[in-house]
Amino acid sequence: QMSRAKLATRPSNNILLREEQDGVTTLTLNRPESGNSLSHALVDELQGTFQEIAEDSSIRVVVLTANGKLFCTGHDLKESLNTKLAEDKRAANVSCAAMLQSMLELPQPIIAKVRGIATAAGCELVATCDLAIASDKSQFATPGVNIGLWCLSPQVAVSRTVAPKHALQMLLSGKLIDAETATRFGLINESVPDAELDERVREWTCDLASKSPYTIAMGKESFYRQIEMSRRDAYNYVNEVMIRAFNSRDAKEGIASFLEKREPEWKGR
Repeated sequence: QMSRAKLATRPSNNILLREEQDGVTTLTLNRPESGNSLSHALVDELQGTFQEIAEDSSIRVVVLTANGKLFCTGHDLKESLNTKLAEDKRAANVSCAAMLQSMLELPQPIIAKVRGIATAAGCELVATCDLAIASDKSQFATPGVNIGLWCLSPQVAVSRTVAPKHALQMLLSGKLIDAETATRFGLINESVPDAELDERVREWTCDLASKSPYTIAMGKESFYRQIEMSRRDAYNYVNEVMIRAFNSRDAKEGIASFLEKREPEWKGR
């Protein structure tokens, strides 16, 4: 079967590019002249696109990447400065938080493919992705403290991804950390030589796309729900989910294929 590749028509203004191939959707931030900063329009495009992807069962994995030398430099500061009313600032922050939350609620796993620098809300974007693979030349920071504006929103995702002392190190110093340090902190899964980044991400997407979409979706949802519970509540919760998991067609198919030493044919629920 020939590889299916197409460019999606949405969005028309090209600030977010979308490409589909073999069950993998690649989203590319495309505001390189503005450091791929998260303008209100880009946040809206991401939100709308994630909503579309959530309803498309043919999509198995999402890759989030960016054009240009900078992955994402955070919110568009010029736009923020031009937003004078407190109500408008709050509305913009609420919209961005909703978009980030939709990433966690997406049935498909999201892999950040990072080249260049990811700072502030850009660092938050990386921390919110389920997995993150970066070029060894990439760098990360939460630099708000340097301009008198603590990275309030980015700390939410970063502090839930790395250890508290590492999160505070980033938030207090505002300094860039390299990819090796980001890997050690747990902000990203791994860093690879820049020339090998595309192939490494392809290996990840091929592996994830081979899994049961139903199991991946249920597993991702359960992971993010239980991680915010007490340990006792988490065990009670997963014990209930376990019944649903064992009764699924894919669990039965997976176990049967394992015992019969054959490739599984995923059927869904």
